[in-house]
This record gives sequence, C-alpha cells and structure tokens, in this order.
Amino acid sequence: MTWYKNFSSQPHQPFFSSGMAFFILFLFLLFGVYTNELSLNDSILTYHAYSMIHIVFIQFFIGFLYVVFPRFLVQAQIKVEKYMKHFYLYFLSSIGFILSLIVQNSFIFIFVFLLLVAQILSFKTLYEIHKNSKVKNKYDTKWILICFFIGLLSHFLFFISFFDTSISFLLKQVAVNSGFYIFLFGIVFAVSQRMVPFFTQVKVPEYKIRKSSKIMETFFFLMVFKVSFTILDDSLLTLFIDTLFFIFIVNELVKWRLPIFKVSAIMWVLYISLYWIPVGFFISVLENSFNLLNINCIFEKASLHSFALGYFTTILIGFGTRVVLGHSNRTVYANNFTIFLFLFLQIVIVLRVFASFTLNSGLNYIFWINISSFFLLLILILWSSSYLKILLKGK
Repeated sequence: MTWYKNFSSQPHQPFFSSGMAFFILFLFLLFGVYTNELSLNDSILTYHAYSMIHIVFIQFFIGFLYVVFPRFLVQAQIKVEKYMKHFYLYFLSSIGFILSLIVQNSFIFIFVFLLLVAQILSFKTLYEIHKNSKVKNKYDTKWILICFFIGLLSHFLFFISFFDTSISFLLKQVAVNSGFYIFLFGIVFAVSQRMVPFFTQVKVPEYKIRKSSKIMETFFFLMVFKVSFTILDDSLLTLFIDTLFFIFIVNELVKWRLPIFKVSAIMWVLYISLYWIPVGFFISVLENSFNLLNINCIFEKASLHSFALGYFTTILIGFGTRVVLGHSNRTVYANNFTIFLFLFLQIVIVLRVFASFTLNSGLNYIFWINISSFFLLLILILWSSSYLKILLKGK
C-alpha cells in the first residue's frame, strides 16, 4: 500500500501524528468535563498529568529521538518494522486508556502496563544505539537516556500506585513529579540545549555556542532536589531550590546571547519557549515566598502551566514545524499563518496562567479555564490542518 509505505517511511510521521491526535483528544475531554458536557467521574482530571506525560508528549519525543539518535551517534537508521511495532503498541494502548476513562476505569491499569512496556522498548532501542556508537562525544544522548530512565521509574511507580496500599497516594505523587520535572522537563531541556544553539549557528554562522560545560549535570541535580522538596511540601527548601534554578536558567540564557534579531520567525519561536522557563520558576519563587509569609494567595498550577504550555508546547510546535517541513523536502519557513499560531499560543498561555489567579478574585475560574482550553484546542486543530496532512501523506 503506497500510502502506508510513505506514512511509515520516517519515525516522526506516525509518532507526531499520534501525539497530536491524542493531544487534541485529551484536551477535548478536559474541555467537555469543565463545561459539564461530559461526565467521566472526574477520571480525566485524575489522569490528566499521566496522559500528558506518558501518552501525549512522549510520542512526540519518541518520533524525534528515533530520527536524531542515529544521526547524533552515526548509526544506521532504526528499521521501519521495529519502530512501527512500537508505534502500534503506543497507539492501541492509548486508545484503550481513553476508552477505559470513558467506559470502565477498572481496566486502566492494563493499558498503563502496556504503555510502560512500550516505553521500555523505546528506551532499549535508544540505549542500544548509544551503546553501539563509536562517537566520542555522547554527552547529550547520555543525559537524554538518564532522564528517559527516570521516566521508566515514574511510569512504574504510577502503575503500582493502582494497587490500593497505604502508600498509593505517595507513589502517585512521586510518579507525577518525577515524570513531569525530571523525565519530561529533562528530555525537553536536553534536546533544547543541544538543538537551539546548533540551529542558531547554522542560520547565523558567526554565532558562537557558549553553553556551560556542565549544563545538564547542574540541571539534573537541581531538578532532583526540586522534586524531593516538592514531595516533602517544604516551602522554604523549595523556595531555595527554585531561586537557584531561576538564577541558573537566567545566567545560562544570558550566556547564550541568542541573536534574536538575526534569525527568522521559526527560530525565535524556539527562543520564546526558553524564556518561559525563568517565568515559571519566578512564579514558583513567588508562590513559596507567599506561603512562608502567610500571604493568602492561590497560585493553583500557574508555574506548572508556564512550563507545560509556555516551554513544552511552544517548543514542541516549533520543533514539530521544523521537522515536518525539513523531512518532507519543503523549505523550513514559518509563513504568516504559522507565525499567527505561534503568537496566538503565547496569548493562550498567558490566559491559562491568568486563570490560575482568578481563584483569588470574583472572576469565574471555570470560565477562564474553558476559554484557554478552547483556544488551545483551536490552535492545535489549525496547526494540524496545515502540518498533519503532510505527516499523513509522507515524504
């Protein structure tokens, strides 16, 4: 079948397509719950973090890493038969997970187990490429694998938390926090610190890469402490580590000296995503400061959504656009429509952060959540209308 051959010819095509489809679907379910159009016994809210970490974002990363790992490490491309088996396992297990949310929650643990198996197979594939490579500099791939391994532990803890024990709640806390901050944030950051300066140097030959030599070590250990202090719910220690993280990220971005005005729109959208990192940590610093000073102010998930939407989603769409165009022999260029979507997304992120603070006023929190969810859905659908058809069509 010609269509299937084209669709499966490159790893990013099936995985990006699936990731975007489930991103839209889960947002639609959330929107339905918040507008009272769907009744899922709050299960979608309970598994919101899990679905974003281990179903949606991971499929984008797997598609991207299956393309770049062989290139980074000068190894043969992953065979189509192999990565398509992984794709089917992710895809079918994700469908089963969603149906369980809607129909029968008691079956969810089965599909979580299958998704964990899929993630283990992905890690094994990437690790073998890394291990077999003779390339001397494996710094970036090593740290991607370390963060990926933490993701396996997070996924496993989430799975065993389904069994009702005295520590089930704690296990879920550890699973969600380590999955979000070390696995998800870690992989996004590891890829960002490798690719953004590299892409910049390609576009601006005189640009010099000025990253810190131990950037990933610093990031990783700060994040381990952040997760530990967050689970302990210690505002003082969390304030301390968030302040260090804020200083670290600001210092790093200043050191990079990204040439904002010398690159095209498809590059500065990647830059914008990076600037959401210090914003998120600044909000977290404020939140913990207010807690220590007993200032009554609800932050809800403002810092978390600064990371998840501001950093992860912005850079996902930025990298996604580059990969889709570049690997289909099209010019890597953001047209006016794509630029509009990027800018519109930033407005939506501000709306979602603003929604968190409406709990401190007479404004309707649910209304602002629904507005931001609706517009994010619209952006993803509009992006898909241009780029998903390229993915589905194939090279």
